[in-house]
Amino acid sequence: MQIDFANLKYQYKLYKSEIDTAIHNVLDKSNYIMGEEVTRLEKNLEEFTGSKHAITCSSGTDALLLAMMALDIKPGDEIITTPFTFIATAETIALMGAIPVFVDIDEKTYNINPELIEEKITSKTKAIIPVSLYGQPSDMNAIKTIATKYNLKVIIDGAQSFGSTYNGIKDSALGDISTTSFFPAKPLGCFGDGGAVFTNNEELALKMKSLRVHGQSKRYHHKYIGMGGRMDTIQCAIVDVKLKYYAKDLKLRQEVASKYTNALKNKLNIVLPYVNPNTTSAFAQYSVRVKNRDEIQAKLKEHGIPTAVHYPMPLHLQECFEYLGYKKGDFPISEVVSDEIMSLPMNPYIKDEEIKYIVERL
Repeated sequence: MQIDFANLKYQYKLYKSEIDTAIHNVLDKSNYIMGEEVTRLEKNLEEFTGSKHAITCSSGTDALLLAMMALDIKPGDEIITTPFTFIATAETIALMGAIPVFVDIDEKTYNINPELIEEKITSKTKAIIPVSLYGQPSDMNAIKTIATKYNLKVIIDGAQSFGSTYNGIKDSALGDISTTSFFPAKPLGCFGDGGAVFTNNEELALKMKSLRVHGQSKRYHHKYIGMGGRMDTIQCAIVDVKLKYYAKDLKLRQEVASKYTNALKNKLNIVLPYVNPNTTSAFAQYSVRVKNRDEIQAKLKEHGIPTAVHYPMPLHLQECFEYLGYKKGDFPISEVVSDEIMSLPMNPYIKDEEIKYIVERL
């Protein structure tokens, strides 16, 4: 048996007729940049998330940049985040000239540990960026309490968590600014790069709309130093089709995760994903922890089962962040999890017999 990790081809076939029609509608009008499909998607994203303002942009990485630009993050400012995440979280902080300040993760959820945040706050701290890793929001009540106490902004890196909830509120509506990614392999993906920012603050929304088009207030008049951060009309049209079916696909992801967990719960050598009772996860990944990861990955590969590692090296040990002065041992939980984490095939369309086949070979 050959297992497909993300099964993007199957999803395209499901919605092919509508997606092809949406693409050709854009082609027929030839309005490839900021066409009407952009505005339509943004309105539908607002309705889905409950956020007052959704602004599409060119990627999840650029979404983080737009958020920090909108909040006037300056060189030398400090932003607290997790070292156990995709590099874009901290890379964008560094690109702004700000300083990533890492805080270790909770061992069960793999999200930033709020209990360790306050000790890292200084007079230079301006914001906290919690990452909703693998699709599950962080402990937002605790984080927001700290942010309010110290007058800090909260930017949620929700690249993996679109549609997840915390206390019944969508992840995209939880931060001062929340971000997401529509990278093809994300739970809601386009056919290239794309992303979005969300906020309930109208002033920030207007600023980010300007920033994504080079800071324009009107054509060739620039209020801000901005960026070329638009999401193409074709990609917006594709996501808008898929968004109609996303609630169904999200439920299927959660059902697949539940089936994995039930099938694996008696295996003593595997640590299973943990989801807090007051949250739901988008399950961008179904990631387990194992001691002999390389051996298990090789064995599964022989049986046609792909796996992935998200992520094999925490950010504080990456060469590009040597200048921050961190060393091995500074964030022990992130380091242990990085050594043991392994993602199994995850998509809404995995069949029961495929789950059985995978579990029997673990």
